[in-house]
This record gives sequence, structure tokens and C-alpha cells, in this order.
Amino acid sequence: MCVIKKVEHSDLQEILQLQYLAYQSEAELFGSRDIPPLKQTLDEVVEEFKSGVILKMVDDNNTIIGSVRAQERDGTVYIGKLMVHPDRRHKGYGTRLLSEIEKCFPDKRYELFTSTRSLDNIRLYQKLGYSIFARKAVNDELEFVYMEKNENY
Repeated sequence: MCVIKKVEHSDLQEILQLQYLAYQSEAELFGSRDIPPLKQTLDEVVEEFKSGVILKMVDDNNTIIGSVRAQERDGTVYIGKLMVHPDRRHKGYGTRLLSEIEKCFPDKRYELFTSTRSLDNIRLYQKLGYSIFARKAVNDELEFVYMEKNENY
């Protein structure tokens, strides 16, 4: 049985390694490894740890198989880096992680973004009550959709 709990400082290197693995599929959508999750440093993850909440999902062997991050600013909770180990996908773990991070910040507006090419991600977020409210082209190849969910309505 997989369990979700808050990350400890000692988990951050393992979280970053999972991130590098989990975001390979995103990189493949663009034919480039030049995407921010694959260039993030341990120091940057430490800063996110200090300024927000990072959750981990661990399996029976206490191996981290999923994670999600969030931080609140001005009444909006910004959710990022929702990831599940590639061998563990399509089992509902992403849904569980997203639900748990929302519970850490009850009755708020939640915002996240993903690439327009990440159709599975968009479908998941829409199924969980998120709707697209903006699009932003980063360059000719990369466009993000920004999605929100408001628990106050």
C-alpha cells in the first residue's frame, strides 16, 4: 500500500532523481531535454522545500514513487512538479497526490500549468475540476496552459 507524507530534507536528492526520470516523457514530447524540470538543481529544490510543501508517495519498500509541490501566495496555491515514477503510472497515484496537496491548503484557489502537448495531464486535471484560464507561448515549440480550481465556489 502506498502512503503519502510530507518530504523531509533528507528526501530531496531522491525527489530530484525521480524528477529527472519522470520528466523524460515530457522531454520526448518536444524532442529536447532542455526543459526546466530536467535542469533544476538540488539547491533549487531545497528552496522550494523551505518556501512551500512537498509531498512524497512511498511504496512498501519506502521508495519514493511520486511527489508534488505547492506554495501559497496571495490566496492562490501554486501546484507544481506532480510526478509519478514511469513504471507506476496509470494507477491513480497522480490523482491521490493532487488531492493530498490540496488538503494541505483547504478552501483556496489552486493553479497549475502544463504543456499543451501534455494531453494526458490536461485530461487528468480537468477530470479533477481544473479548467484552463490562460495560455502562454514560451517559444515556437512550447506553449503552456494555465489551469485553475477554486474551492470557494
